[in-house]
Amino acid sequence: MLDARNITFGFHSQAPLLTQLSLSLERGEWLGLSGDSGAGKSTLGKLLAGLLRPQQGEIYADDKPLLSRGLRPVQWLPQSPELAANPRWRVKKLLCEAWCPPKSLMQDFGIQPEWLSRFPSTLSGGELQRVCVLRALAPGVRYLIADEISTMLDPITQVELWQAVRKVAERQRLGVLVISHDAALLGRLCSKRFHLAQGTLSTVHDARSAINQR
Repeated sequence: MLDARNITFGFHSQAPLLTQLSLSLERGEWLGLSGDSGAGKSTLGKLLAGLLRPQQGEIYADDKPLLSRGLRPVQWLPQSPELAANPRWRVKKLLCEAWCPPKSLMQDFGIQPEWLSRFPSTLSGGELQRVCVLRALAPGVRYLIADEISTMLDPITQVELWQAVRKVAERQRLGVLVISHDAALLGRLCSKRFHLAQGTLSTVHDARSAINQR
């Protein structure tokens, strides 16, 4: 379980953005998170991934304090893949930074062999996002924070990306937190949904899980 307990966080001398917030994500579970711009959704995602440290409270991954260095079991994926890609590395090096995905998995994500020798700047935003998502799904990862990762994609590519992510998530029993403004997307993907406002979470009661539908 990824477990945030009574988290408080603010930037510099500003009032806390998050106040005494608690959230738990089980392995194999899909949770949705919505909220207005500036509410702190991405900040919470970074805290859960160990990229920021809470001013108060604790975050545990599988009953152990979340590490701030090294390969973490929680990976945060931003909306803009350029933030996660070294522009000086070719795509093959990017992919193999943490692990080298098999060809079958690259095909699931629509990654073409000719991309491997190219630099990130030569790929479209959607193409680079596929690379960055797959890179984050190394075998040691147990939780994924997907922060608006399909916002820039066309509807067909969105479906293809989420189908590929779900396939890996089911195989590796990943817990997935989907951050999005798209209520319909969250309703299709997630078994539970939360809304972040004024530093606290509230449950959205109309969420419906699509993961277990046949």
